[in-house]
Amino acid sequence: MKAYLASNQRLRATMLTLAVVVAVVLSSLVMINRAGAAVSFAQRCGIRFCFNGQNFYFAGANTYDVFTYGGSWGDTETTYMDKGRIDAHFAHLQADKVTVLRLWMFSHESWHGFEPSKGVYNDQQFALFDYVIQSAKAHNVMLIPVFENYWEAYGGIDTRLSWEGLSGGHPGRAKFFNKQLCPGCFTQYKNYVNYALNRTNHYSGVKYKDEPTIFAWELMNEPRYQDVSPAENVSGATLRAWVDEMGAYVKNIDRNHMLGTGLEGHESKYGFGGNEGNPFVYIHQSPYIDFTSAHPYPDEGWAGLDIPKTKALIRAWINDSHNVVGKPFYMGEWNVHQDWTNWWTQIYGDFEAAGGDGSGFWWYKDGSGGGGFDTAFGAPQLAVFRQHSANMAAKSTGTPPSQSPQPSQSPSLSPSASPSVSPSPSNPAGTSCRATYRVDNSWSGGFNATVTLTNTGTTTFTNWTLTFTAPNGVSLANGWNGTWAFSAPTFTVKAPDWAQNLAPGATWSPAYTGNGSASPAPTGFRLNGVACSTT
Repeated sequence: MKAYLASNQRLRATMLTLAVVVAVVLSSLVMINRAGAAVSFAQRCGIRFCFNGQNFYFAGANTYDVFTYGGSWGDTETTYMDKGRIDAHFAHLQADKVTVLRLWMFSHESWHGFEPSKGVYNDQQFALFDYVIQSAKAHNVMLIPVFENYWEAYGGIDTRLSWEGLSGGHPGRAKFFNKQLCPGCFTQYKNYVNYALNRTNHYSGVKYKDEPTIFAWELMNEPRYQDVSPAENVSGATLRAWVDEMGAYVKNIDRNHMLGTGLEGHESKYGFGGNEGNPFVYIHQSPYIDFTSAHPYPDEGWAGLDIPKTKALIRAWINDSHNVVGKPFYMGEWNVHQDWTNWWTQIYGDFEAAGGDGSGFWWYKDGSGGGGFDTAFGAPQLAVFRQHSANMAAKSTGTPPSQSPQPSQSPSLSPSASPSVSPSPSNPAGTSCRATYRVDNSWSGGFNATVTLTNTGTTTFTNWTLTFTAPNGVSLANGWNGTWAFSAPTFTVKAPDWAQNLAPGATWSPAYTGNGSASPAPTGFRLNGVACSTT
């Protein structure tokens, strides 16, 4: 974050008052809830966010310190966390139509630290975050948690460097991204990500990597590889290598969720900041990154942008995101110091007209008071935001499913009734299936498609595997709602851990992004070796 944020975060940490939660869109994958109904995950469809292949636009915010709501001492459920404060904040977010909330899921401090010392993960703090997820779900707010901080607030990568005997600060913290200079930094980061993604929420029994309330993850808040050399400031080679390695690592563990970088979008070519070793296009072209991001603060002294120049800047990012990178654009942070109603009206209106995909103002403050970047419940500019949210919703054809469990509930992980009969690949009596192929979206050189499987028999398909044959020239880019593989010309989809059985009458909808033409349709659909009828 900027120096403003760092100093304010330290002050609020001392006073035990901090707040961030990032609303996270439910993905276009499918999960089975307690009632046996399908729940979607958010995904990327070409240059748009989507649910079930249908475009989705959102209006969001940041509340970075939600993870600090509570005493950080004593009994986990009654003292360490403040459930009433968490629920009240999400109720305010919901009332103001915040769809997606971006928040921190990092801290190396002793107070509300997720990892207060190297490799030591604080179960009480993760238990608090469990409740944050549950409250977000109960209030229909989706989350974008951020794994780590480039800046010094809450320890950040300076602390990780110190655990390896290295100094941080600027430009020393660039060593964090250099595997030769700090191999231990890579190991630390991966260990933390692995722990977090595989964390099982103690209220719901659902692992974070399987939680539809998570809209997406971000690798880091505002990463950069700045002032190591003039060439690196422009090329971004070292940071891109780090993004590729960590992005691949995240995706290997979690195939359900989208992943972002957390980039600010500073670059000389945009007239916003300078070259900082994190070029917008090149970094976001990583195959493991699903959307671009930028953080405009136009009336900062170093930026000095008026409203027309800010509109032009945001349109430049949107254009490069859609037409060069080929991914959705998320304005993950933004705000001004004054004249909010005017600025918000003009910037949000132009953002919608330019085809921006998601926004997140900095920041929705807990409690009362405000001014500067602090926007509290009841602030006049929130009327502008509510209209922006309504406008974004009106543009959306894809809709995340509404979820309203009580935060303290513990829904069952059982997908649906699963008789113990296990079919064999030899078409035993009572086994039959239907496969319906649908193209959800297409563009030059690629497409999104869904295969809806229906068990039309009387026995359950257990630990199911779907295979089908691709038309000539078609291959797999990525897939969801199952574990996908491709060996020309055969697609193979294995059941996800959380939906291994397909009971009689039940349906399941694995979906994928293909390379090549969307037609003709694939053929030869077989479920556990059983030939499926097609429609």
